[in-house]
Amino acid sequence: MTPVELSRTVLCAVRRAVDEGELRVAVPERAVVTVPGPGGCGDYATNIALQLARPAGQPPRHVAEILQARLRGSDGVADVVITGPGFLNIRLGGTAPVALVEEVLRRGQRYGYAQSPNADHLSLTCPREVRAVVLTDALGRILRSQGTAVHTHCEGEIPPEWVDILGVQPPERGQPTPPHHAVRPVPAPADPLPLGRDAARWALLHPAGHDRPRIGDEHLVQRESNPLFRVRYAHARTRALSRNAADLGFDAEPGDAVRHPAVTRVLADHPRVLAQAAAHRAPDRLARHLVTVADAVLPLLPAVLPRGAEKPSAAHRARLALAEAAGTVLAGGLSLLGIDAPDHL
Repeated sequence: MTPVELSRTVLCAVRRAVDEGELRVAVPERAVVTVPGPGGCGDYATNIALQLARPAGQPPRHVAEILQARLRGSDGVADVVITGPGFLNIRLGGTAPVALVEEVLRRGQRYGYAQSPNADHLSLTCPREVRAVVLTDALGRILRSQGTAVHTHCEGEIPPEWVDILGVQPPERGQPTPPHHAVRPVPAPADPLPLGRDAARWALLHPAGHDRPRIGDEHLVQRESNPLFRVRYAHARTRALSRNAADLGFDAEPGDAVRHPAVTRVLADHPRVLAQAAAHRAPDRLARHLVTVADAVLPLLPAVLPRGAEKPSAAHRARLALAEAAGTVLAGGLSLLGIDAPDHL
């Protein structure tokens, strides 16, 4: 469930409470859903009860209790906890596997994106340092995926090879406008350009901004010890399975014939990871999530295709759909990091 979808769910809870006579308010056009603040819990939080308390003529906590009861019965919501004067803290539950896979395949690489732009805008500023510039570029991509209008600014002219080799978008000219966020990670200890675009960006983005990145040939190694290789290999395997299935005369079809909770759990978590990566200004959260997705889906892949004289079944089609959904999430996540997801590796 994306933040936009959760906002709609919150508004539906308000509307039901109004229709049933427990609240006498005008249903707002929008419910603000954010990452929980200090003292909060769960995946998301909303202050809708505080917003409605005055027009409803009731204490915020009582309004929160009314909405809590209705939200707990909503699809995709595992639990709702009230904190402070009336904040609703929402923990998401697993999406039904079939519906989840269908949604991922329908939305493609835009799965987890905001459905429409929001009213937020932000200026990102950074020093003229290669890691800061790459981090700013990736953060801008992630924020835009969540509906925020982003402008990037650098404290100096960036070398053209950073654009040509690392694929960063040239920062805008002129002074940044508020609100702005300064991107100042621990600088790169060496020149990452010899690694090439994909490995260099991964080396700079995979560690948290406060950690010192390692710039070495380990990012080029084509083995399981290299997280970037595992992510790209998992994606390439899903694409190869789709080609092989077509040769065998069958394609993907989401279904309940087979369940893989480890894979569906990480796929369902993808929208939340994108929202938190944007909220915390942390592309490393997305990078680590992609490793988790790859590690979850790789054990599934050997069972996707029929073996020997076995005929394709509903289980094979369902496994293929799940594998394609995982490959879609991997490709979309790598794209937001500015890294290529090749079909052959």
